Amino acid sequence: MSSPATDASDANAVDDLGGLAVLTAAEASAFLTSVTEVASGSSPETALPVLTLALSQVLVAGARLGAIQDVVPEDRFEPDAADDDADPLRTGLANVFAGIDDYVYVVDPITSSERADGSITNDLVDIAVALSHGLKHYAAGRTTEALWWWQFSYLSEWGDRALMALRALLSILSHLRLDVDEETAGEAEFDALHP
Repeated sequence: MSSPATDASDANAVDDLGGLAVLTAAEASAFLTSVTEVASGSSPETALPVLTLALSQVLVAGARLGAIQDVVPEDRFEPDAADDDADPLRTGLANVFAGIDDYVYVVDPITSSERADGSITNDLVDIAVALSHGLKHYAAGRTTEALWWWQFSYLSEWGDRALMALRALLSILSHLRLDVDEETAGEAEFDALHP
């Protein structure tokens, strides 16, 4: 028989996980909304900043999941849940990132210097599929299963994908904002020094 203190501790842990599930579900939904809007191609001029912000926010959600102890699902198997067709999302994002989609990354910066090719589109779609899968568990009332999935997939896949995509987007933004021809830079310097 457990003591009242143990029961209170268990109840607090369940409450904390419930709050984390609500917060993660909201952040996952916000990410999916942002990515879907960008993929629609309706506002190409805001695609880079919107996705940079969306990835940064979902990485905060992932960091919370990675910082807690392992979530253990009640059942030792995952109920079947059909994933949505990601092809329309992939096609839309590929159109948005045509010509700037590919990048190179280090596979594991701790254990090797092996490099591989990456794709912002594929990263965003993989993250969206993983988050959506967890949202299906959450919507079905399987909160612990949703948290387990989000935590596991963050540590094994989408956390890394989000970091790589964010780094690639930051590089693109930096080049767009900072790369200027010498004549333009010289004129700006002159104007700044001679008001």
